[in-house]
Amino acid sequence: MSVVDKVKNTLQRFTGQSKRTAGRVSGDPGLETRGAAEKIGGDVRQAGEKLKDTTR
Repeated sequence: MSVVDKVKNTLQRFTGQSKRTAGRVSGDPGLETRGAAEKIGGDVRQAGEKLKDTTR
């Protein structure tokens, strides 16, 4: 896994978690949902990168 991809995935996960929390605190279900989806996207990408590393 390249360091750049790892940082991008971690940043996406962090941003998603932040949006989700902000949506929950402000009572905005749309923001909460978008944040959760963004975090899941980062998790999936990270898992894909780890899978690529194990198959090499």
